[in-house]
Amino acid sequence: MMKFKRYIKRVFIFLFILATFLYLNNSSLFTKTRNQSPLLLAHRGMAQTFPMEGIMNDTCTAERIYPPEHPYLENTIPSMEAAFQAGADIVELDIKPTKDGQFAVFHDWTLDCRTNADGMVKDYTMAELKKMDIGYGYTADNGKTFPFRGKGIGLMPSLDEVLKHFPEGSFLIHIKSTDEDEGVQLASYLSKLPKNHLEQLTVYGDDSPVSSVKKQLPDLRVMSMASLKSCLLPYIGIGWTGIIPGACRNTQLHIPEKYAPLLWGFPNKFLNRMDSVNTRVILVAGDGGWSEGFDSTQDLKRLPQNYNGGIWTNRIDVIAPLLKKGD
Repeated sequence: MMKFKRYIKRVFIFLFILATFLYLNNSSLFTKTRNQSPLLLAHRGMAQTFPMEGIMNDTCTAERIYPPEHPYLENTIPSMEAAFQAGADIVELDIKPTKDGQFAVFHDWTLDCRTNADGMVKDYTMAELKKMDIGYGYTADNGKTFPFRGKGIGLMPSLDEVLKHFPEGSFLIHIKSTDEDEGVQLASYLSKLPKNHLEQLTVYGDDSPVSSVKKQLPDLRVMSMASLKSCLLPYIGIGWTGIIPGACRNTQLHIPEKYAPLLWGFPNKFLNRMDSVNTRVILVAGDGGWSEGFDSTQDLKRLPQNYNGGIWTNRIDVIAPLLKKGD
């Protein structure tokens, strides 16, 4: 009986020591202070926004925008300029290959939702795409009026134009494809950029093209569902020890706010750990579906107190003034 009591006592002591270690090793209360402002990522630059309810893969979001509060169209050079001027640290953009081997900066798989043309981006040369009106399909009142019709002609840029226009700009490039060959094409293009410019870029998207990019450019930050899982699943298993899995190094993590609290040391301890291995953390709203962002004052109230990691937003014009008042 005495032996059993001593055994139980040792178990309790062990569990107490383990619990204390877990707390001290993963509490943000005992970590290096983070004084910098949050890193703000502007999704599609300064864009027209729309309600997220009921969105499917084939939903034409241009047909359901909110009444416009600014004159900018997503994925255009003017919208990117406005986003950087508003306070964006990074601008996200979408790319699609063209018929003549370039990359057009455009979101949709097909052209019929936003433009006055049909078919796919790859069916046209960049010069032909320049002639289209990318503001043609936007409406906030079910087609009664089209406030951007006629104003988007010539505004679809190539990726080359964007990177030359913003030689020091930081961009998150979304390769809108499942084709690994398009990843090879993108990597071939990016490999010709100066090293200092390449360091300002991150590529994300489907596993196959992103894997192709990473193979050719191993030092480039990338993000896909596969790369996210390869980092976070092992981290959930061993992160309590302070060990950082190798897959978490030199990459980018887009973490839904719903799951962020499951990560050991979140927020500050986790952010510092990722900083130490050159990995950028971007917090996205909700469960990560459909590019949900922190877009209002109410959304910001859900952030951890004094959070200063990366933040995904669709309304950089609203969020930046609230979070960068002291800059």
